[in-house]
Amino acid sequence: MSKILVAYFSATGTTAKAARAVADACRADLFEIKPAQAYSSADLNWTNPQSRSSLEMKDPDCRPALAFKTADLTDYDVLIVGFPIWWGVAPRPVDTFLDSIQTDGKRVIAFCTSGGSDSSEAFKDLKSRYPQLHVESVKLLTSSRAAAQWVRSLDI
Repeated sequence: MSKILVAYFSATGTTAKAARAVADACRADLFEIKPAQAYSSADLNWTNPQSRSSLEMKDPDCRPALAFKTADLTDYDVLIVGFPIWWGVAPRPVDTFLDSIQTDGKRVIAFCTSGGSDSSEAFKDLKSRYPQLHVESVKLLTSSRAAAQWVRSLDI
C-alpha cells in the first residue's frame, strides 16, 4: 500500500472539508498549505480588482509566504494536492507550495473545489507551469461521497 500525503489550501473551509474526506478515504496524512497571512473576507472579494486575491491572481509570479515550512515528501509515494479554483486555476499559495517541493518518483494527483468553474483549466495550467510534477489529473469534488468514490478509482 502506498504512503500518501494530502496537501491542501483552503481559504474558507470548503477545500479543508474535502481534503479530510480524501485523507480519510485513502488513510493519508494531511498537510495544510497555510499562508503566513490569512485571507480576510475583503481579501477574497473577487469582484474588487484591488482585493488581495485579485492582485495575487493577476501576477503569475506572485508567491505569498507560507506559515509553515513545506512538507517533507521523503517518505511518501503519492502526493494529492487540493485547492479551491480561483480565476480558473490554483491559488498562488499553492504555487508557493509546489515551487518548494521535490516530487521525483512520486505520483502527483490533484483535486479542487469550486463555486462554478470546472477543473479543466486548472489541470492545463498545472501541467504547463509544473511539467516536472507530472500531475495525473485534477478532479472537481462536490461532496464527501464524491471524494470517497474518486479515491477508490485512483488505484493507490
